[in-house]
Amino acid sequence: MAQPANQEAPGSGTRQSETLAPPAGHGEHEGFFKKYLFSTDHKAIAKQYLFTGMFMGLIGAFMAYTFRFQLAFPGSHVPGFGVVSPNEYNALVTNHGSIMVFWVAMPVLIAAFGNYLIPLMLGCDDMAFPRLNRLSYQVFFLSVVVLLISLFVPGGGFGGAWTAYPPLSSKAEYSLTPLGSTLWLVAVALEFVAFLIGGINFVTTTMNSRAPGMKLYDIPIVVWMIVIASLVFMASVGPLVAGAVMLLFDQLFGTAFYDPARGGDPLLWQHLFWFFGHPEVYVVLLPACGIVAEVITVFSRKKLFGYKTVLYTAIATGIVSFFVWAHHQFVAGIDPRMANVFTATTVIISLPVAEMVFVLVATLYGGSIKLTTPMLWALAFIAEFIIGGVTGLFLGASGSDIYLHDTYFVLAHFHYTFVPIAIIAVFAGLTYWFPKMFGRHMNETLGKIHFWGTIIPFNSIFIPLFLLGLAGQHRRIYSYEGFPELARPELQQLRIIATVSLIVMLCFQLVFLFNFVRSMFRGRIAERNPWKANTLEWVAASPPPHGNFETMPTVYRGPYEYSVPNRDEDYWPQNQPA
Repeated sequence: MAQPANQEAPGSGTRQSETLAPPAGHGEHEGFFKKYLFSTDHKAIAKQYLFTGMFMGLIGAFMAYTFRFQLAFPGSHVPGFGVVSPNEYNALVTNHGSIMVFWVAMPVLIAAFGNYLIPLMLGCDDMAFPRLNRLSYQVFFLSVVVLLISLFVPGGGFGGAWTAYPPLSSKAEYSLTPLGSTLWLVAVALEFVAFLIGGINFVTTTMNSRAPGMKLYDIPIVVWMIVIASLVFMASVGPLVAGAVMLLFDQLFGTAFYDPARGGDPLLWQHLFWFFGHPEVYVVLLPACGIVAEVITVFSRKKLFGYKTVLYTAIATGIVSFFVWAHHQFVAGIDPRMANVFTATTVIISLPVAEMVFVLVATLYGGSIKLTTPMLWALAFIAEFIIGGVTGLFLGASGSDIYLHDTYFVLAHFHYTFVPIAIIAVFAGLTYWFPKMFGRHMNETLGKIHFWGTIIPFNSIFIPLFLLGLAGQHRRIYSYEGFPELARPELQQLRIIATVSLIVMLCFQLVFLFNFVRSMFRGRIAERNPWKANTLEWVAASPPPHGNFETMPTVYRGPYEYSVPNRDEDYWPQNQPA
C-alpha cells in the first residue's frame, strides 16, 4: 500500500516523501510521568486505554465468578469474597454488566485500537488534536475512579441493573444504595464525555490527515468502522445524557421526571436508554468486524470481498440501529401496534449484519488460509456471533419475546453477541498487532492453548443458560431455592456446569496474561512486517518511533491487494538487486 521511501508512484502525481522530524510534544527525552502518564503520543494513550480496559476486565470477570458461584452453590462462602448477600449480588450483577460494556468493550475496541491504528493506518504522525486526545483518557480514567469508589460507599455499589430503570434507580426508598447509584450515574456520564471527545478526534483525523495518495476507498476497513461507530455514538448519546440529568435530579433534588405518582413516567427512561442502548451494540460491533476483517484478509491472502459493499452496509447498519430500540420494550406497556413496527425493523437490521458476516466468509473462500492465533480468534468470532445473531431473531419477534423476555435466554443471546465482540475480536486484534505495539512476538503455542481454553468453556457456560431460559428461569434473582419449578435438580446441575465452565475459562485467562506480559519483555523480536500485510502501520518500525514514520509514506495501491510474491519488486524494478 505504501510507496518505498523517497520514490514517487509513476503517473500518480503524488508528492515526494520527506524525512520527518519528531513533532512537537513527542520529544525523545521525556521524563517518566510525561511520557507514560501525560503523553500526547497517540500510541501511549492507546496503551493507557488498553491497560485500563484490561484491568477493568479483570474486575468484571471476578464479579461474574462471584455471582455465578452464588447461583451454583447458593448460601455458600465464595472463596476470596465471603458470603454474598442479596444486595451485594445485585451490585455485582449490575456493575459486571456496566463494566464490561462501558469500561472494557468501548475503551479497548474503540479508544485503544482507534488511537493506535488510525494515525498509523492513515500514514500520519499523530491525531489531529493530540492534547484533546490526552484529555479524553484523563476524563475516562476519572470515570474509572468514580465507579470504583461507588462500590465502597455506605450501602455498597449500585444494584439497580446496568439499565438503571426507575424507580429502583431514582427513589431513595426503593434503592438501598442511593449514594452508590448517584456515583454510578456520574461515572457513566464522565465516560460518555471521554468518548465524545475521542470521537471528534477520530473523525477529524480520518478526514484530514491521510497520507498522500490515500483516497477514501483506500482507507482500511477497520478505520472506517471505528469512524462510523464514533458517529453513531455521538448521534445516539445525547438523549441518554439528557435522561441521565433528569434521573440525577430525581435522585438528588426530589424532582418527578420518572415518578408516575407525581405525573412522571418511568417508561420515558426506557425509551431514552434504549435509543442509545441499541445503537451502542453496533458502536462496539462495527470496530470488532473491522478488526476481524483485517485479520482474515492477511491470513487468507485475499482482498476483502466487497469492500465498498461492506462500507455502505456499515453506514446502513448505523442508520437503521436508531429505529429498533423498542424491541427491548415489548412487555413494557408500549402500544401493541408499535410492536409490529419494531419487529419489522429488527428483521431489517439483521440483513446488513448478516451481509457483513457473509463478506467475511466469502473472503475466506479460496484463500491461502494460515491458522495463526489471530486467525483462530477471527474464525471463532464468525462462528460464535452467528449463534448470537440467530437466537436474537426469537427476541426480535414480539410473540416469542413475551415468553423469553428477561429470562436467561436473553442473557445467553446477549453474551453470544457481546463476548465475540468484546472478548474474541479483542484477542484477535491484540495477538495480531502485538508485534507492532511492542516490537516482540507472543508465543504461538501459549496463544493456541489460551484460545481453546477460552472457546470451549465459553460454549459450556452459555448453552446451558439457553436451556435454563427456555425452562423459564428469570434474571437477577439471588437464589432459586424459593421457586420449586426452577429449583429442580436437573436445572441446578445446569447452573453448576455453567459456573464450573466459567471458572475454567477464567483460569485460562492467566495463560494469556502470562504470555502477554512475558512477551512484552522476552518475546521473539519482531521484524517490521512479520505478517506480510499491506496496510500502512506495517511500514513503520516495530514498535513505531515518535512521529511513527522515518519518511512520510505515499499510497499507490489499496490496502487489500494481495497478489503473487515479489509483486512490489516487479512494480518497483529499481528495488531489485543489481
